[in-house]
Amino acid sequence: MDNAATSFPKPAGVLAAMTRYATELGASAGRGAYHEAIETGHLIATCRRRLNTLFNGQDANHFVFTLNCSDALNLAIKGVLLARNSQPATRNSVPHAICTHIDHNSILRPLGHLEDDGAIAVTRVPCDGVGLVSPDEVREAIRPETKLVAITHASNVTGTVQPIREIGRVCRERGVALVVDAAQSAGHIPVDVQADFIDLLAAPGHKALLGPLGTGFLYIRPGLEKTLRPLREGGTGSVSENDRQPEFMPDKFEPGSHNAIGIAGLSEGVQWVIDQGIEKLAAHDLDLVRTFIEGCSDVEGLTYFGPPGVRNRLGVFSVRVEGLEPYELAAILESSYGILTRPGLHCAPLAHAAIGTTQFGGTTRFSFSPFLTKQDVKFATDALAEVAATRVAV
Repeated sequence: MDNAATSFPKPAGVLAAMTRYATELGASAGRGAYHEAIETGHLIATCRRRLNTLFNGQDANHFVFTLNCSDALNLAIKGVLLARNSQPATRNSVPHAICTHIDHNSILRPLGHLEDDGAIAVTRVPCDGVGLVSPDEVREAIRPETKLVAITHASNVTGTVQPIREIGRVCRERGVALVVDAAQSAGHIPVDVQADFIDLLAAPGHKALLGPLGTGFLYIRPGLEKTLRPLREGGTGSVSENDRQPEFMPDKFEPGSHNAIGIAGLSEGVQWVIDQGIEKLAAHDLDLVRTFIEGCSDVEGLTYFGPPGVRNRLGVFSVRVEGLEPYELAAILESSYGILTRPGLHCAPLAHAAIGTTQFGGTTRFSFSPFLTKQDVKFATDALAEVAATRVAV
């Protein structure tokens, strides 16, 4: 139950595709005219098309492959804020960015680094006690020099799902780029980059998209690629006669050989999600959420954080058992019940401060996958109730 870190197990097709690449192809796309190199290129293009279908993109070539979600967010954030056209509207100021207290360090740290260098100014919009951010507060934080709003779609601490469409509408009306960290939402719930007014969508391949570690992507809304600044340059296998990075997509943002074996696996994970249907997967996740809440309600000494009901949340739960440190609880759950969780502060310090768990060393986190059943979740909540009862008795 640590699928918010990385999903396990994976669909059988993921391993099969990676094994086939490793045993039959083994080539680098764009680096040869022979069959294996060409077919590797087709595999990569197929993955782009599948991502475009799942997220309703405008152009498959605007899905740029990255090392992971953090890599994609660095490209999005620094690419916008350090772009040549990102001069502030007022002479004596710097470009301004907005993030929130619910965000992961993959947003907070790139912005903090640029802020420390004096390159930008940052406003951190608060969230309420369950992790929700108000679109009105985002609107109020926007200034003439604001270039970017970055927000975590679903919290990796509380499971809180933000009203991303409303926030996106605010950003589009004000001409501010919206960067969305979909690490916990992509593959769990519907994400529509057009309907949600998302300019840049970042996600890892290894979580609910069910691909392997070392994969991820950034979707760049058509038009933004003209001003978005690349973080790296290098070989692309295209226009090799030119010693400058190509300006066309996706090559502008993909220097070096691809992680072809990882992308082959990711492609099958994405296709599995498409075949199952994202609405069906979201409904299953909601059933697990409801089961967890029912099992944790009214258990003395046990607290779960985030929205109290099924609205505005998905299957990520942070819990505390009174009298136990997060790592102690995780160790008991593993040794006595075989339940694998993640204790600590989960790379989201402002989120833990917002829910009041920093002083306790964070929480113990449960996170679901489509392969878990309601019976699995009931087993976990029964275990939590048993542990809590033992502590209360003590």
